[in-house]
Amino acid sequence: MANVFVSHRGSDAVPAEHLAEEIRAAGHRVWLDNWEINVGDQIVAAMNAGLEGATYLVVCYSAQGMAAWMNIEWQSALARQLNGHNVKILPVKLTGDDVPAILAGTKYADVKKDWNRGVDELLKAIR
Repeated sequence: MANVFVSHRGSDAVPAEHLAEEIRAAGHRVWLDNWEINVGDQIVAAMNAGLEGATYLVVCYSAQGMAAWMNIEWQSALARQLNGHNVKILPVKLTGDDVPAILAGTKYADVKKDWNRGVDELLKAIR
């Protein structure tokens, strides 16, 4: 069972939650902001705790691009990766067509084109 942090834009909360439910149904622990951050919680502290325990960061990018929070999340995962921590960034095309430049050279799961196939590919990458 892996620890998976799902990063997404607020406007993509519904499909991101659906994706998180699929990952959880496959037996993995999932950190999703809507599930983990409650009224009164310190947002940055909660995000940091989720990121520190994650072995995978699922970056859901969309037609609206990447939100500022998402940039902080993937940069944190990349820094941890470069410092020898066991964390892998897994891009997922949720909507839209343009891959963020930082992820252009990384294979991504395409749930926009084919939800089931994209989810299967993502789950195959999560060990």
